[in-house]
Amino acid sequence: MSVDLADVECTPGTSKPDPMLVLDGVTRAFGGLAAVRVDHLEVQRGAITSIIGPNGAGKTTLFNVISGFDRADGGHWTFDGRPLTGYAAHRVAGRGLVRTFQLAKALAKLSVLENLKLAATGQRGERMLLSLLPPVWRRQEKDIERRAEELLERFGLAHMRDEYAGTLSGGQRKLLELARALMVRPRMVLLDEPMAGVNPALTQSLLEHITSLRDEGMTVCFVEHDMDVVMGISDWVICMAEGAIVAEGPPRTIARDPDVIDAYLGRHHDDPEART
Repeated sequence: MSVDLADVECTPGTSKPDPMLVLDGVTRAFGGLAAVRVDHLEVQRGAITSIIGPNGAGKTTLFNVISGFDRADGGHWTFDGRPLTGYAAHRVAGRGLVRTFQLAKALAKLSVLENLKLAATGQRGERMLLSLLPPVWRRQEKDIERRAEELLERFGLAHMRDEYAGTLSGGQRKLLELARALMVRPRMVLLDEPMAGVNPALTQSLLEHITSLRDEGMTVCFVEHDMDVVMGISDWVICMAEGAIVAEGPPRTIARDPDVIDAYLGRHHDDPEART
């Protein structure tokens, strides 16, 4: 476990030594369903934080709100000490907070390399007037391509450089999406079920990549159902149920927490009379 989190109290909404992301009173409802109702949440800088919980707990909706793909009904949040409430997705990414999706969204008719190059921000050649002046953007274009090729090499996709992204396997698309997120040079990444639909060999590769991001100083927060994955690489675990944070703590503590067990199995799972 991260040394910085060793003395943190294991209660919902507990304060962290150096939070990168802080949420207060964040709510999101769909009709009469309260999908998210987070009173207070802090995500520690430079750590791997996982968010767990049963289906419908509000995990992905929370990611959607934070990353600007959905709007909160109430509350506010800050990223690295600066307000981020209500920002559109592209502005959130511009601040250094990037997310991936459970279903990888590759542009199938573009090459793998082009998928990465497209993700780079601030490209001068995308502006109408500057696009007419190749000397202005050509050097930047070369730098973008160089970074894209470095990421392809890092994620073991260099041999697929010129192939259509639509030909990639599910696991390779996950790797591509993570590489594409890194093209933005983020300071924090939100990964929505990165291991879903990935074969065991690529799962291990993804785990190593996620761990290396943390080791390089990046903040990682991910949603995951595979408890072996959660227990294996997380510094801190947050459990959601019915939109709220019901428990948080280091992996071993969370694995024994009665509120976590209740969230997954039901409050009366160990009471034979309650099941009759």
